[in-house]
Amino acid sequence: MFDPAQEREDMVRYQLAGRDISDERVLAAMREVPRERFVPTEYAGQAYDDGPLPIGNGQTISQPYIVALMIQAAALQPEDRVLEVGAGSGYAAAVMSRIAREVIAIERHAGLADEAREQLAALGYGNVELIVGDGTRGCADKAPFDAIIVSAGGPGVPHALQQQLDLAGRLVIPVGDDRSQRLLKVTRTGATHFEEEDLGEVVFVPLIGEEGWREEPAD
Repeated sequence: MFDPAQEREDMVRYQLAGRDISDERVLAAMREVPRERFVPTEYAGQAYDDGPLPIGNGQTISQPYIVALMIQAAALQPEDRVLEVGAGSGYAAAVMSRIAREVIAIERHAGLADEAREQLAALGYGNVELIVGDGTRGCADKAPFDAIIVSAGGPGVPHALQQQLDLAGRLVIPVGDDRSQRLLKVTRTGATHFEEEDLGEVVFVPLIGEEGWREEPAD
């Protein structure tokens, strides 16, 4: 019988803490947020599997470990303002909302955004604002951000997102082609200076937009 609370605890213990996720804030947030609420009903029983799941519109909810890895890399603090690009079903934004003061999440598919808003509101996660638009352009009117997480793979690091980082701000983004990417952490060290760290190979859906891919890559 599917027991969400036990499944969630096992996910945190074995998939996250059992690997290299050690940030206690991240572990606590992943333990709190009901992932089954952010997947289609037919996949609820697989919500805590160690892999991604489809959520419609050709998009996926990322593997729990990858969500935790990206949030840990962003080193979120309780007073941080965070931007997420590629909100999908809203799961990662929900997790980040349990750590940071404010989360601005952008999703280009209006239907997914509506469903995400509904779930976030139902769970009482009122410090998330979900916007429909081109995430590669960021959200300049709400910048600067302490952290930016991009949940889709682009051909490069969007200039607009770099410019919307606060000093010492962290940007975590997959960069590569439509088959595989490298997960990069970009830290703003000065007005025009950024440091880059490679966190390993990942596979994400494509980042579509003005500073991403122009259209869906062909199969």
